[in-house]
Amino acid sequence: LAMTDLEKLRMTGAGRAMAVLTSGGDAQGMNAAVRAVTRMGIYVGAKVYLIYEGYQGLVDGGDNIKVAHWHSVTNIIQLGGTVIGSARCKTFTTREGRLAAAYNLVKRGITNLCVCGGDGSLTGANIFRSEWSGLLAELVEKGRITDTLAEQHGHLNIVGLVGSIDNDFCGTDMTIGADSALHRIMEIVDAIMTTAQSHQRTFVLEVMGRHCGYLALVSALASGADWLFIPEAPPLDGWEDRMCARLEAVSRNTGSRLNIIILAEGAIDRHGKPITSNYVKDLLVNRVGHDTRVTVLGHVQRGGTPSAFDRILSSKLGVEAVIALMEASPDTPACVIGLAGNRAVRLPLMECVEMTKLVQTSMNEKRFDEAVKLRGGSFENNWNIYKLLAFQKPSQSKTDFSVAILNVGAPSGGMNAAVRSAVRLALIHGHKVYAVHNGFLGLASEDMFEMEWHKVAGWTGQGGSLLGTKRTRMQSFCINAYKGVLQLCEARAHYEELCIPMCVIPATISNNVPGTEFSLGADTAVNAAMEGCDKIKQSASGTKRRVFVVETMGGYCGYLATYTGIAVGADAAYIYEDPFNIHDLTTNVEHLAEKMKKDVQRGLVLRNEKCHENYTTDFIHKLYLSEGKGIFDCRVNVLGHLQQGGAPSPFDRNFGTKLGVRGIQWISERLTENYRQGRVFTNSADTACVLGLNKKVICFSPVTELKAETDFEHRIPKVQWWLNLRPMLKMLAKYQTSFDEYVPGEMKHVTKRSLSVDPGY
Repeated sequence: LAMTDLEKLRMTGAGRAMAVLTSGGDAQGMNAAVRAVTRMGIYVGAKVYLIYEGYQGLVDGGDNIKVAHWHSVTNIIQLGGTVIGSARCKTFTTREGRLAAAYNLVKRGITNLCVCGGDGSLTGANIFRSEWSGLLAELVEKGRITDTLAEQHGHLNIVGLVGSIDNDFCGTDMTIGADSALHRIMEIVDAIMTTAQSHQRTFVLEVMGRHCGYLALVSALASGADWLFIPEAPPLDGWEDRMCARLEAVSRNTGSRLNIIILAEGAIDRHGKPITSNYVKDLLVNRVGHDTRVTVLGHVQRGGTPSAFDRILSSKLGVEAVIALMEASPDTPACVIGLAGNRAVRLPLMECVEMTKLVQTSMNEKRFDEAVKLRGGSFENNWNIYKLLAFQKPSQSKTDFSVAILNVGAPSGGMNAAVRSAVRLALIHGHKVYAVHNGFLGLASEDMFEMEWHKVAGWTGQGGSLLGTKRTRMQSFCINAYKGVLQLCEARAHYEELCIPMCVIPATISNNVPGTEFSLGADTAVNAAMEGCDKIKQSASGTKRRVFVVETMGGYCGYLATYTGIAVGADAAYIYEDPFNIHDLTTNVEHLAEKMKKDVQRGLVLRNEKCHENYTTDFIHKLYLSEGKGIFDCRVNVLGHLQQGGAPSPFDRNFGTKLGVRGIQWISERLTENYRQGRVFTNSADTACVLGLNKKVICFSPVTELKAETDFEHRIPKVQWWLNLRPMLKMLAKYQTSFDEYVPGEMKHVTKRSLSVDPGY
């Protein structure tokens, strides 16, 4: 019989030893990475060691290097920082230090090392790898190890994971910790906005980013900041006059009671001179007369619980790191596991390091446009959209076009951010903009009003839908935006008035819109569900063994349950797309009971609200309660509408802002193309589209073409990319599962050309 991929992997891993360490500055999500590496290593049959206190622990050896067991990483996924410690080690930068480290590894038989840290830590790992054979030869010469031992462990495999809140590593879309840092920043921005409005103040917020402006840029875009300073794009000479004039104009023309200025700690002017937060404050006080305060966020950005994105990212990268180590050979170059289009990829370590250094070289040599491009397509897009919305004004030259904006279906985080950017860009283009209350119902009853620039001020951080939204029943169908525009498009043959461009921005916490991998609100909902589950798990601390059955929303789409399950380390997540029967339920109960007999104290089972007609939440609760009697008790929780509430996540604010801009750009192009004899007329399929994000590419998919890709009965796409993550969820919960569905990461080279053509969004 042919061996499965999992069996082959286990044969490769059996008898091999590997270790994981965290180094440099800590970042939220490192614990999730340690957990994933440890459990996946054990899963494939390897002996796994945890190295405490980073490279210092590797050099010192002894109790700093301990064998890990499955339960060693139980209940750490929700913790910030790193439970195995992190330290900068000067000794490791010397050959003597690396000699001691090599001895500590080889005497334990460890020849596979996973390092989670920044570019300095990963560069050190590569040097260690390149010197490995020489270090072993020196140990043999000194009589500390035998020739046989050196021969048995003649090659060291290295895989890196990038842990850095600055998101400053070239080649990967995101680094571990960056999204969580954005969560901390936006929480503070939201709090500051309320006090700033109360006192009519200007706030200067200094965020981390000594050499990279990512945190400042994305938080400025997500908050609608009035001015921004980042090291990659210093302001032109005379910026002081322009900034003061702009803030004066904002206050005078819009009656704004607050101004927010965001500054990266490494901000400089065109001549390399630092721009400090106190210098900006003094300018505003002395020239404009604004009551101005400075807030330096500091290490708050490193703290707190990891976001859902960072937990899932770390889990994906950690699993891929183990597979890469098991597949490595002496000829395999050291690689780092990165993210490209929401897929794990393998990147040549030193190519990434060289490109990262090249960004700093470009800034040092004042080639700032090149520095922005080398940060990648996503960074460049963010910068261009921020400049467009922050520094452009409503056009005084009006077009003949009117644009209407409405929200349809249930509210979701990021809707208001999308409306704000769409309104403002439409006004910049000179269009007349109408906002429609209460979705299609408001459109039918002409419940609409003309929008102005200042009416959408402060909308990015608001949850729900400020325009109002309703599900409307037409022809027995419950209409969401996609289905509604599809019906309007099909009615063009009967109503000439509908022969106009139509664009759907996908917004639903269920993430079930065809034509896109992500919908607005899904990230906010996953974070809300994750926070609820964290509290549920914490409520059982100190009590007897307990299992929680938690019901999530999502209709028939299991995205919310699956993503939340990975983020909280759930034991199982029942969804409609992954059919299950009573035998599967019984197996899950027995599996959980077996774990409870050992060191596990709590269990968590998620159930999507429509995963099965008969196996309801109540049924599953009673089954676990009955079968677990004497081993654990069981409680049930229905998260309900808390998944729709709260402030939007940084991702949804940023995503909504960019989708609003791209949607209006597309509509403006279609209006111009189809304007004839004083009117707009178009009935072609490609003028009624869903605006989607697929991998890293923004695309407009005609709603009529998406019909073939949609299961209308269950309101889900027929193919859903995230189902590939289901095996990882099961493996990290210690289930014996098929590995055939797992898609290993591809090797992707990182060069100036690859970064320049990166479509990152």
